[in-house]
Amino acid sequence: MKIHDLQPVPGSNRRRKRVGRGIGGKGGKTAGRGTKGQGARDTIPVGFEGGQLPLAMRVPKLKGFNNPFRVEYQALNLDVIDATGLDAVDPDVLHGRGLTHKGALVKVLGRGQITRAVTVKAHAFSKSAEAAITAAGGSVEVLPLPWGDRRPPAKGNHLTNR
Repeated sequence: MKIHDLQPVPGSNRRRKRVGRGIGGKGGKTAGRGTKGQGARDTIPVGFEGGQLPLAMRVPKLKGFNNPFRVEYQALNLDVIDATGLDAVDPDVLHGRGLTHKGALVKVLGRGQITRAVTVKAHAFSKSAEAAITAAGGSVEVLPLPWGDRRPPAKGNHLTNR
């Protein structure tokens, strides 16, 4: 078999219908466009919606979205807490030392080491940070978020609360 012997299976490729070539060639007269109106005349741009603002212009173009339930923490590592030399650390003390912004939610992360017992109050802790503080003889206290839980109710709960 040679390349010039190849041909498609019979019936798999159909010839395109040539319209507008007179009544003898089937698609004559209106050529499948119906009678009168915009669709019967010339070409209409792809996506044209009859003067209405097209979908492509109505939809926002930027990628992604802003999650309204995002909780943004200010990160604070163990080595920074150890360097303060304090026995008790909370967000107000950290703000007084210039380590956090005023009113910022603080999350303690596990970079570095802690060498003494420290009582740490923060809004969140990583597992490694919590383990390191308790291993050094200190304690952790999770502060509540100032606004509570902002997440929407779980789907399907409206049926079980009757």
